[in-house]
This record gives sequence, structure tokens and C-alpha cells, in this order.
Amino acid sequence: MTVRGVNAPVALAGIELTDPDLTARVTSGLARVEELLHREVASEFGFVTEAASHLMQAGGKRFRPMLTLVAAGVGPKPDSDDVITAATVVELIHLATLYHDDVMDEADVRRGAKSANARWDNSIAILTGDFLFAHASRLVAGLGPEAVRIIAETFAELVTGQTRETVGPRPDEDPIAHHLRVLDEKTASLIDTCGRYAGMFSGCSDTEIAALRRFGRAIGIAFQISDDIIDLGSADSGKTPGTDLRAGVPTLPVLYTLAEPDVDPLLRQRLAGPLTDDADVAETAAQLRTGAGMASTRQTLGSYATRARAALDELPPSPAVDALAALVPFVLDRTR
Repeated sequence: MTVRGVNAPVALAGIELTDPDLTARVTSGLARVEELLHREVASEFGFVTEAASHLMQAGGKRFRPMLTLVAAGVGPKPDSDDVITAATVVELIHLATLYHDDVMDEADVRRGAKSANARWDNSIAILTGDFLFAHASRLVAGLGPEAVRIIAETFAELVTGQTRETVGPRPDEDPIAHHLRVLDEKTASLIDTCGRYAGMFSGCSDTEIAALRRFGRAIGIAFQISDDIIDLGSADSGKTPGTDLRAGVPTLPVLYTLAEPDVDPLLRQRLAGPLTDDADVAETAAQLRTGAGMASTRQTLGSYATRARAALDELPPSPAVDALAALVPFVLDRTR
């Protein structure tokens, strides 16, 4: 987050906040979320505090709590304490999934720092994720039974999405449809909950909550598709290109390319598994960036961006809606 003064625009994870009141509320709210996060990861056992704070202190954009705070501006009670609690809950859930994901992916680095499993071991990483899930559950209990039911359903979707990705598509299943469903469950479900909680606890109508949920689903999938594109390399992505190719992860550009009937046999062979040679990674990424599969990927990305924009069009005009709308061109422009 870059703050240039309360009356100046604030760039915040892809959102440009231009309204002074919205800027002040969101920046203040994020500070309260951060304070609550630090309280929730504290334990009387110092090692647990250290492990639970590890990824939180490594950084992160706090995209999910930020989205919750901004979306709460659609309702008449955006300053509700429950909005702050809900924003903290979704971030704790997100952090917990990162600890578990790193174990499953055997990752060594997360957010520029050693992953918990690399710094300690898999058991510590799994237990730390469980600790964060437990504290998210304790917090959400104070929001009422409906909020508890929603987060339980969200958690079930997150686990189902991870399992679906791990197992892979059935022999008779379309790999592209399978991949998009994984993105919907594994990523977009929690962003849906951000919009849902924001609407619930700020006093939105059922119609407004439904629109915020649709926006969350669409923008969540769009972000993940854009990450698939960025992984193939762009001049200003700030990421090492080809990470997914090296891991043999079938991203959307890969799946669309493999669906092409006349795909180059050598390219098909390279996309069948992990790549270890730097030259092979560079050449494969270059072919994917310029092929028909990438064109199809960008078309799909555009369709989800359109859905996100359409959901916002159902909401009454407000600075909060304008701020959310800024995410739509951002998610498209970050891949160029």
C-alpha cells in the first residue's frame, strides 16, 4: 500500500482510492486488521507465535481484508466493528492455506522468505496452519451462526478445490473446465466470502450482497488466470518466468495449447512434465506467449473481467463501487 496523504490517491493492491473519506476509512481499517492479526497469532508458547507470525511478517498485499473493507462501503454501516473482524477472519484463513499449500507443493520460498516447511519442517507448517484456522474459527464465532456456517462452507470449497487440483481431471473430463473449477473453489470462494461478509456486516440488501459475491467470484478467477499468464514472463511482472513450467503445473495457457489439434509435437512433449533446462523453459514460455492457447486464455480472462464489471453495474453508484471497478482494468493490464 502506498499512502500519499489522506486527500491524495492511495494505490492499494490494484485499487486506486480517490475519495478522501473512503481512503481514510480503509487505511484506518487495515491498521485495525493488522493489530487484530498480531493479537490472534500470539500464543503463550513463544515458538507458536514465531511460526504463526512468519508469513504474516514476510509481507503480502492483504488483498482479501482490503477488498472486504472497500466493499463494505456499499452498505450504510461500513465502520462496523464486525467488518473489521470479518476482514481479519478471511486473512487468517488465507494465511493458513498458504502454510498448507507450501507443504503440498514442497515450496522453499514464500513472499521472498523461507517457507515455514523449509525453515522448520512439514509438521510445524501443518500445525501452524491449523492454529490459524482455529483462531479464525474463534473470531468468526463472535459474528454469529450464519457467519460460522458461511466460513465452514468456504473452507469446504477451499479443501475441495485443493483436492480436485491434486487428483486431477478424470479421463472423461475436460481439463480446461476442471482447471477453471479449481480456480473457482480454491481461490474465488474466499474472495466471494469477502464480498459476502462486507455486505452482511455493513447492512447491504440481499440483492447488493449477491452482486458483491458475483463480483468476488469473477475477479478471483480473473486474478488467477492473469497469474497463469504472468508466469510465462513479462517485462515488468517482477516474477521469475516459468515457475509453473518448471513444476509441471498445467496452467490455462498450457491447457488451451494442448487442446489445439496441430500443436508442435516437441512443445507437447515439453508440456507433459516438469522442465529443468533453462533454455527449454525460455523457449517453451516464448512459444506459449505467442500461440493460439494464449489468445484463448486472454479471451477467457476478458470474459471473467466482463462478469465482474457487470456485477458492479447492479450496485448503486458510490466511491466504493468505483474503487472495486478499478480492479477490472488492473487485472487485465497486469498481463500486458
